[in-house]
Amino acid sequence: MHQRSSVSDLAEQLRRDLDRYSPGGKLPSSRALVERFHVSPVTVSRALAQLAAEGLVVTRPGAGAFRARPRAQQTPAGDTSWQEVALSADGAAELVPRTVDASGVTVSLAAPPPGVLEFNGGYLHPSLQPERAMAAALARAGRRPGAWERPPLEGLPELREWFARGIGGGVTAAEVLIAAGGQSALATALRALAPPGAPVLVESPTYPGMLALARAAGLRPVPVPVDPDGVRPELLADAFRASGARVFVCQPLFQNPTGAVLAPDRRAEVLRIAREAGAFVIEDDFVRRLVHADAGPLPRPLAADDPDGVVVHVGSLTKATSPSFRVSALAARGPVLERLRAIQVVDSFFVPRPLQEAALELVGSPAWPRHLRALSAELKDRRDAMTAALALHLPELALPHVPSGGYHLWLRLPDRTDESALTAAGLRAGVALTPGRPYFSAEPPAAHLRLSFAAVAGTGEITEGVRRLRTACDEAFQGLRGAPKAVRPAPR
Repeated sequence: MHQRSSVSDLAEQLRRDLDRYSPGGKLPSSRALVERFHVSPVTVSRALAQLAAEGLVVTRPGAGAFRARPRAQQTPAGDTSWQEVALSADGAAELVPRTVDASGVTVSLAAPPPGVLEFNGGYLHPSLQPERAMAAALARAGRRPGAWERPPLEGLPELREWFARGIGGGVTAAEVLIAAGGQSALATALRALAPPGAPVLVESPTYPGMLALARAAGLRPVPVPVDPDGVRPELLADAFRASGARVFVCQPLFQNPTGAVLAPDRRAEVLRIAREAGAFVIEDDFVRRLVHADAGPLPRPLAADDPDGVVVHVGSLTKATSPSFRVSALAARGPVLERLRAIQVVDSFFVPRPLQEAALELVGSPAWPRHLRALSAELKDRRDAMTAALALHLPELALPHVPSGGYHLWLRLPDRTDESALTAAGLRAGVALTPGRPYFSAEPPAAHLRLSFAAVAGTGEITEGVRRLRTACDEAFQGLRGAPKAVRPAPR
C-alpha cells in the first residue's frame, strides 16, 4: 500500500477507536500500534500527527499519545460586516480597482472529486513527476554544508548560472534573480514595470493567472489576438499606439492555451515594435522543458536575442517537476534589474536555501536528462491519444492547432455553446473541464475548452475521459443547430 494511503487509513481507524478512551486517556504505544496494524513506525507517527493537528489527540514526548480533552465552548463569532464598507471604500479612489478574482486559477489547481478524471489540471500527474530524483536531491541538499544558512538575496550563484546558460545569448548569472515559482516572478515583473492604473498588453487568449495578477495590481489588460504563429505584430503595434502601454506579456513558446509558437519572422518584429514604443516585453517561458518528442529544435528565448534590455524573462522548473517544486528565475538587463530585485526582497526576502540547493542537485544529476527524455516521449503519446480520441468521439469540436509542446489542447466549441453548462455536465459525467472564458481579458470571439492530457494517470484515462466528454457534450449541445464544421489540423 502507498505510504500516503496507509497514513490516512490508519488515521481513520484511530479516529474511530477514540471513543474507547476517556478524555485524557492514554492510547496504545507506537510499538503496539505498529504490531496491531502491521504498518511502519513512520506511518504511526504521521497518523498520530494528523490526529494531533485535528485537535483529537495530544502527544507528549516520552509519554505517548492521549485523547484530547473537550475544547472549551467557543466564543460567539464577531460581526465582520463592517469590512464590506471598508474594502469598498478602499477601492473607491482607485482608477482601476485592484480586484482579486482567483476563479480562473483555482479551476486548474483544485483537485477534482474522487472518481472524476482531471482534464482541467495544470501540472504533471505524480506518475510523470521525477519523485525519486527530487527526493534524492532534497536529501543530498540537506547534507550540503551551510544548507540551512541564509542564501544570497539574488539566489545561489551556481543556480543563477544554470538558468543563465539555459537562456543563452550572453545572459550572465549577474542578470538572473531566483524567485519562488513563475507566478511570483510574474507578479514581481508586473509591479516593477507598470504603475497601478496603467494598461498592460496581453495575448488573447492568455493564461488566467496572469490576468488575475494584472487586475490585482490595478492594471488594465488590453488584448492582442494570437494565431497559430503567435501574437500578430501589426495588431501589437496598433495596441501600443492606441493604449500607450509600456508592457507586453507574452508566452512565445507553446502559448497557454493555444499551444502556438511565435514564428521566426515575428520574433524580431515583436522586439522592434516594443523597443520603438519604449516598452518592456515580459517573456513567460513556462513550458520549455515540456517539449514533445516530435517537436524538433526549439527557438531560443526572446531574451537571448535582446541585447537592449527590452525583455524581462521568466523561466521555471515547476512545470517539469512538481507543483511544490517552486523554483524559477527572473532575468533582465539594465536598471530594471535593481527594481526587480528590490521588489522581490521586500515581498519575500529570498527563496529558501534548501529548495535552491535541491534544485541544483536535481538539475546536476544524471536523472535530470533521463527524466526530460522520458517526459518528452510520454507527452507526445498522451497528446496523440487525446487527438485520436477526439477525432473518433467528438469530430464536431474544432481543433485548429496540435501543439508540439506543453500539456493541453485548445478546442473551439460549436456556436452558442454554454461553457458553464458543459463544465457542469462534464462533472456529472465524471470528467473535470476548463472552460475558455477565463482566458480572455475581453469578450471572447467564441466558446472554447482547454483539455489537459498531463494530469491523468495515462492514455487509458485519456480515452475514457474523452468518452465521458462525449456524454457531457450530448447533454450540453441539445438544441444547438448549425454547429460549425470541425476544423482539423493538416496532417503532421
